[in-house]
Parts: sequence; structure tokens; C-alpha cells
Amino acid sequence: MKSPFSALVLVVEDEPLVRLDAIDMLTGAGFRVVDAANADEAIAILEQRRDIRVVVTDIQMPGSMDGLKLAATIHDRWPPIALIVTSGQAWVQQRDLPERGRFLPKPYSGPRLVEAIQAAL
Repeated sequence: MKSPFSALVLVVEDEPLVRLDAIDMLTGAGFRVVDAANADEAIAILEQRRDIRVVVTDIQMPGSMDGLKLAATIHDRWPPIALIVTSGQAWVQQRDLPERGRFLPKPYSGPRLVEAIQAAL
């Protein structure tokens, strides 16, 4: 399933194997991908780049903020960026997400991740 977009996606995931799997799924679908292991790395990347269109973030992460706080921060600082929030341990209601935010439960398949990103764009 190729994406009609070549959008740049930032994957924020502290589990290296999950992060690499998401990167493989997205690059295989035609997206360009950068990655971060936590929210602090993600913010640093976002401050350096103006071409990121979507952030996919896990909720539970070590560091200064979790994925929900990261999503809120991104929405406040970079409102055009679409947000996909993922978790295998928590279920998030739409009302708990920023505008343009979507929840995708783990484990997710490549097609479900690509579909969520395409819908967000």
C-alpha cells in the first residue's frame, strides 16, 4: 500500500524494536521518517526542522514528558502538525487529544498506521 504522500513523519518511541518496526512500515509505504527515543529528542528535532507533517508518539515514555503532554506541546507550538498517539497499555478518548490528534492502539499493523496517517493528513 503506497502512500500518495511523501510526508515527513517523526516517530517518537522509547522501545527500539517498536521504533524500528514503525520506521520500516512507514518507509515501505512511501513516507520519509525521522525518529526520536523520547519527547526531549522529539522537541529538539521539531525545533530544527520545518518539514515534519506528522508525529507518531507512544504515550508511556521516560523523560520530561509523556506522549500526551508531547502531543499537547506540539499542538501548541506547531499547530499544523498532525498527531497520532499510540499505546498498548492505555486507551485514550478523542476528547483527551489535541485537535488533529488521533489515537491508535498497539499493537498496530502497517496498513492501520498508514491509514491513520493518511486520514490525519
